[in-house]
Amino acid sequence: MEATHVLVVDDDPSMRDALSESLEICGFEVDTAEDGAVALKMFAEGKYDVVVTDMRMPRVGGMDVLREIKRQSPGTPVILATAYGTVNTAVEAMKEGASEFITKPFTLDDLEFIIRNVLASHEAPGKVEFDPAVGPAGQAGIITADPTILEMLNLLRRVADSRSTVLIQGESGTGKELFARFVYLNSGRNGKPFVAVNCAAIPQQLLESEMFGYEKGAFTGAVQRKIGKFELAHGGTLLLDEIGDMDVNLQAKLLRVIQESKVDRVGGREPVPVDVRIIVTTNVDLKKAAEDMKFRRDLYWRLSVIPVKIPALRERRNDVPLLAAHFLQKYSQVNGRPAPALDRESQDLLLRYDWPGNVRELENVMERAVLLCEEGIVRPEHLHLEGFQDERTASPAPVLPVQPPGKAPPTPGMTLRDAEKAMIFKTLKEVNGNRTTASKILGISVRTMRNKLHEYEEEDRRS
Repeated sequence: MEATHVLVVDDDPSMRDALSESLEICGFEVDTAEDGAVALKMFAEGKYDVVVTDMRMPRVGGMDVLREIKRQSPGTPVILATAYGTVNTAVEAMKEGASEFITKPFTLDDLEFIIRNVLASHEAPGKVEFDPAVGPAGQAGIITADPTILEMLNLLRRVADSRSTVLIQGESGTGKELFARFVYLNSGRNGKPFVAVNCAAIPQQLLESEMFGYEKGAFTGAVQRKIGKFELAHGGTLLLDEIGDMDVNLQAKLLRVIQESKVDRVGGREPVPVDVRIIVTTNVDLKKAAEDMKFRRDLYWRLSVIPVKIPALRERRNDVPLLAAHFLQKYSQVNGRPAPALDRESQDLLLRYDWPGNVRELENVMERAVLLCEEGIVRPEHLHLEGFQDERTASPAPVLPVQPPGKAPPTPGMTLRDAEKAMIFKTLKEVNGNRTTASKILGISVRTMRNKLHEYEEEDRRS
C-alpha cells in the first residue's frame, strides 16, 4: 500500500522539523515548506494527500494556502493549526473548506488521529471498515483479536450514527478514549469536531466555565468571552472523560444541557442551542456510585443509554502478544532501532502477569524493554514486571536431589558447592536450558539462578 504523502507548512523551523520527524515515524511521507508561498509552489508541482498548515505566517498565511489549494484541488484535505484559536477563526476556516482546525499545543497522537480521520472521511464518508487484528483509522488504533472486544466494536459501530449517549466503563489504562474515538470515526459526525474534556484533570471550580463558557465580565479575570467545550463541539462529538469525578452540583447542570440541548454560559443572558453527541467514560462503577448517592441517579440513567464495559487486559490475555508486538515495533521506530523479539521466558511472563495497569502498563513495559534489551532479544530482566519482583529477589530455597550429568548422586565426599553446581547444570540440561523452568524445579528464583551461573562462569574463567 502506497504511503500517505503529507505537506507540512510552518514558518517555525523547530516546529516544522518536529512535525516532519513525528509524522514519518507514524508511516507518512512528509515534505515541508517554510511559508505559504513555497507551499503553494510545491503543491502545484507535486501530489499530496493532505496538507497541514500553520495559520499565521509571513507573505502567504494559512487561510490563503487553504483557499488556493481548494481552488486547485477541492478534494485535498487541509488541516489548519494555530496557537491563536478562536471559534470565529475556526468557523471561517471550515467555511473556506478546511477539513479540521487544531489548536497548538497538540500531541502527535492528536495530529495523527486527525490526519487519518480526514483521510478516512474523504475516502469513504460515513463508513470506515476495520480489521480485527490490526488497527486502522476506522478502529481508532484498537488492536485486538478478543471475541468480547470484537463484539463490542460491532455494537458500537451499529449505534455510531445515532445521537444516543454512550457510556464506556473500564479500569484505568484499558483504552476507553480509543473506544470513544471509534464511535466518532464510524458516525456521520466524523468530519466534525471531536472535543475531549478530562473531568478529573480540571479543578471543579473551573470545570463549569470550561464546559459551558462564560461572558466578558462574568467574574474577575473574565476579560473577554470564552466559548465552552459544548459550543466548540457543536455539530460533532463531546467526550466527557472520567465523568465519575464530576462535582454533584455540576452534574445537575449537565443533565439540563443534555435534556434541552442548550447551554448557559456563566454570566450569559440567553441559552445557546448546541447539537452535540455525548460520549462519557469512567473507571468507577457509576451505577454503584448512584446507589451510594455519590452520583446523580437521574444523570446516570440519562447517560447509560448505550453502556459498554471494556474488559481488563488480564481478562483477554490472548491480546497480550498482539499488543506487545505492536508496542515493540512502535518504540523501536521512535528510537531508531530494529524491532527486538521476545524470548520464550519473556513471553511466558507477559502471559502470566496480571497487568494491573492494563494496556497502558504493557505499553510502558515494552517501551522500557526496547531501551534496555541487547542483541535484539527481550529477556525477563528487561521487563521489570512488578508482580514478579519478589520472585526474582527471593532467597534461595533448598534444591532438589537431581543427579548431575556424568556423576553419581551427591555423596559425603562432594563439597556442597560442587553438588549444587552439578544439580543446576543437570536440571538445565533436562529442560533444554530454560532457566525459568529449571528454577521452578530447583525451588530457587530466576535471579538466583542467573547469579549462580554468573559465579560459575567467573570461576571457569579464573581457572
